[in-house]
Amino acid sequence: MHYSTQVKPISYLKTHAAQVLAQITADREPLVITQNGEARAVLQDVASYEETQDTLALLKLLALGNQEVAEGKTKPLTEAVKRLRAKHPKP
Repeated sequence: MHYSTQVKPISYLKTHAAQVLAQITADREPLVITQNGEARAVLQDVASYEETQDTLALLKLLALGNQEVAEGKTKPLTEAVKRLRAKHPKP
């Protein structure tokens, strides 16, 4: 995806706000907003934003897990299974 085609000045956003919102919602592509010729903000639809946040949360969990492995904070699988079964015995 090339964001260079999705760049608009803030004046365009001010005069075409409804159209811009409809477009980013339909296309699900972010829009870079410029001010005085410099990129200042990125406008994105809510569904894409939520997906991005979910992805970031998963990546953070993976990074924390990798860090714990690197620090030796692991337990054998058999021990983990025993602990889980003790917490949740079969009825």
